[in-house]
Amino acid sequence: WQTLVATHAGAEVPSLGPGPGDLFALIFTSGSTGAPKAVKVSQGRMAEAATGMPFTNDDVLYCAMPLFHGNALSSNFIPALGTGAVVYLRRRFSASAFLPEARAEGATFFNTVGRALHYVLATPETDRDKDHSLKFVLAPESSDADARAFRKRFGAMVVTGYGSSEGTIKMMPARAAYAGALGRPADGDVAVVVPATGVECPVARFDDAGRLLNAAEATGEIVRRDRSARFEGYWNNPEAEAERTRNGWFWSGDLGYRDEDGIFYFAGRNADWVRVDAENFAVAPVERILSRWPDAGGVAVYGVPDPRTGDQVMAAIEMQAGVEFDPAGFDTFLAAQGDLSPKWVPRFVRVVDSLPVTGTQKLDKAPLRAQQWHGDDPIWWRPPRAEAYQPLTVEDVTALDATFAEHRGGGAIH
Repeated sequence: WQTLVATHAGAEVPSLGPGPGDLFALIFTSGSTGAPKAVKVSQGRMAEAATGMPFTNDDVLYCAMPLFHGNALSSNFIPALGTGAVVYLRRRFSASAFLPEARAEGATFFNTVGRALHYVLATPETDRDKDHSLKFVLAPESSDADARAFRKRFGAMVVTGYGSSEGTIKMMPARAAYAGALGRPADGDVAVVVPATGVECPVARFDDAGRLLNAAEATGEIVRRDRSARFEGYWNNPEAEAERTRNGWFWSGDLGYRDEDGIFYFAGRNADWVRVDAENFAVAPVERILSRWPDAGGVAVYGVPDPRTGDQVMAAIEMQAGVEFDPAGFDTFLAAQGDLSPKWVPRFVRVVDSLPVTGTQKLDKAPLRAQQWHGDDPIWWRPPRAEAYQPLTVEDVTALDATFAEHRGGGAIH
């Protein structure tokens, strides 16, 4: 580098710097709503991010996310450049090292996505859990249970919220009374619509216990109807860009519903639509219900092909430490959930040591869907007309595969 500097010593500084519309970076989407796409990010968008967080030069920002991720750039590194805050940059996330390092460095902020809070909560409790300088944690896509438990154990506020990689839709967090909420749109005309027609969905209705009553009619795709205000396009991918901006709107690829107060709730990705007995529904409301089970440390719900037609619901459950899966106890729990539609009840339950995640700790359902009813994990199921879960045997798998091949025109995915 010394040679490089010497080569350019005395060079004239350019008279014109980059403009707000000039390209700053390409940030790849996670691929949760399709193949990863390179989002164009302008100088102007990053300049806005530089002053978009409430930091000062007294703050220390703990960053254990890779800097190719939009959250790490726009919520941590770039705001630090704009405010003079210090960044503590870790090569990779470690749940056991997080709190000791944050304490030693005087960290005031920590950002993450996905299941990182869950991993921190799995570390042994100590009498120093509240001995730190953290003011708040930004943790979109964390579960409600993990956010509450983190606040209680560590005494730090957890903010979730929502933001698309494309920068087109942002949600400001709602007050704590709204469990499971993404929040309200920060700006712009944002709605929940039926993907096939573009018709706006009715608002969600809840009972006195906060249970969703009209999931089927209230759930649709989250769209922004004035998309030109933000979306800067995809690099060298006009087909994906046209799909995202059809009819002049920005289609997020995320499913949601909205209540009468304008609060949005997450219902899954486009791939999370399931069709059981001619009824379409999204899986996030099912995941929220199953997550109430005290024995569950993590839940992923997804559709697998019904061997004859349509889909069946499958759940992958990561049990709490030291707890074995109890099929009778799970049955009893399901029967007590008044907002669990009979069609939402999992036909298959895969018990996993840990749920699969991406490199940025987001839940990754792709390998679970690909396995269907195969694999080495213990799987329980309710055969047709059965009233209780029973182990899925080799003979059961062979019979399911044969039925699938007969009625669906091919073999199951292995």
